[in-house]
Amino acid sequence: MKVVILAGGLGTRLAEETEAVPKPMVEIGGRPLLWHIMRHYARYGHKEFFIALGYKGDVIKRYFLDYRSVNGDLTINLSSGAVRVEDGECEDWLVHLIDTGLKTNTGGRVRRLKSWLREEPFMLTYGDGVSDVDLDELLRYHRAQKFLATVTAVRPPSRFGGLTFDGGRVAQFTEKPQIGEGWINGGFFVLQPEVLNFITGDEVIWERGPLETLAETDQLRAFRHEGFWHAMDTLRDVRLLDTLWAGGNAPWKVWS
Repeated sequence: MKVVILAGGLGTRLAEETEAVPKPMVEIGGRPLLWHIMRHYARYGHKEFFIALGYKGDVIKRYFLDYRSVNGDLTINLSSGAVRVEDGECEDWLVHLIDTGLKTNTGGRVRRLKSWLREEPFMLTYGDGVSDVDLDELLRYHRAQKFLATVTAVRPPSRFGGLTFDGGRVAQFTEKPQIGEGWINGGFFVLQPEVLNFITGDEVIWERGPLETLAETDQLRAFRHEGFWHAMDTLRDVRLLDTLWAGGNAPWKVWS
């Protein structure tokens, strides 16, 4: 199934990192977060990606233009300038990089991809969040429900440390446990092509008009994911995700 990834926002809350690169290109374990998200989808066989570009979209284009050569072996003839990329392992992904406007809102970015999606069902997520959600189960749920849209509902990590008591004694302290503060939109949507009719222009915010209308017309269902999910909104989030990856404890690494 085609996968749309929203990668055009300004990422203002991560200004320390996003002055030079767009938010999805902030690195976790030496790889852009965008790569981690794409590896997740590819693990489940979804390997055609439509990246909705905006802020510093040229950085993302350059990354994929150079991907094969930077991640493989090269032979360079210095006298002629000829470059040959040698055989090597590389992801078998088809990546479409589409400029959807600098100031376009999230809904507008999806709408601008309409001609690319060709009236087919598609998946949609944000370029700043990782999860271990089972995409096979998500897709089965969506198909069984037979509604226009499915959103993955998640419980976010608590903003505060969690305490477990044994009488008056603190038996356990957990930093930012995944106990959640109610269900929220975690991205990882599955959508029928008709949802594009709910988006009227570039100014439309996907999370407001379209999703609200889909809910009001009983066309939105939630796939409840109790496992790991984490958005990368702050420098602290970057450090946490990087630490998990470095320690071999990254729950979103569902590929081998």
